[in-house]
Amino acid sequence: MERTRLKTNLRAIADTPADLYTVKMKLICLDLEGVLVPEIWIAFSNATGIAELSRTTRDEPDYDKLMAFRLGVLEREGFKLNDIRRVIADMSPLPGALEFADALRAKAQLIVLSDTFEQFAAPLMRQLGYPTLFCNTLAVSGEGTITGWALRQKNGKKEAVRAFKSCNCEIFAAGDSFNDLAMIEEADSGCLFRAPPAIAESFQHIDAVDSYDGLMARIDAFLSKN
Repeated sequence: MERTRLKTNLRAIADTPADLYTVKMKLICLDLEGVLVPEIWIAFSNATGIAELSRTTRDEPDYDKLMAFRLGVLEREGFKLNDIRRVIADMSPLPGALEFADALRAKAQLIVLSDTFEQFAAPLMRQLGYPTLFCNTLAVSGEGTITGWALRQKNGKKEAVRAFKSCNCEIFAAGDSFNDLAMIEEADSGCLFRAPPAIAESFQHIDAVDSYDGLMARIDAFLSKN
């Protein structure tokens, strides 16, 4: 009797359309700098007194143009990778960021999508409990001079979200800069986080929050949707 019932149940499952047995996984994709940690280039600008290096993706939407400018300043001033790393070694996550990230990871998978570099990220990732990070890579000479940069992928944040969606995932994305806009717009849901007024006002169709409580509330609403 039990064997007959089992065979019947297995036959019913086999005859059921496959899409009835697929469930979308929900992922949270966050920018790194300005959301979980301070802006590295601003910290280096403050440490060196070179105001030009305080310019970030909040100010310049063209990432390649921004990086070329930064490397030009580093070459002019004679700074090398280790000079930046020494500043990063003294940096910590933004106040409340670790607690926010820990609470978030208890609810959903967290992916950090950043235009920072592998050579910069390790000390900050350690302090955040090593979340999964997608980022870029610097080209560095044998003498430690930063000679260039290599993107993981053109429009890497947006393309990562698109790829996750192709894996039957639903995505919530948040960031603070020009280079986060395409990621947020590609996601199923998302918001700006502590974005400069110029960005928030120019992209009013994207929700904007200024606190971790506000960000968590948006994420909770996303996670609770069926």
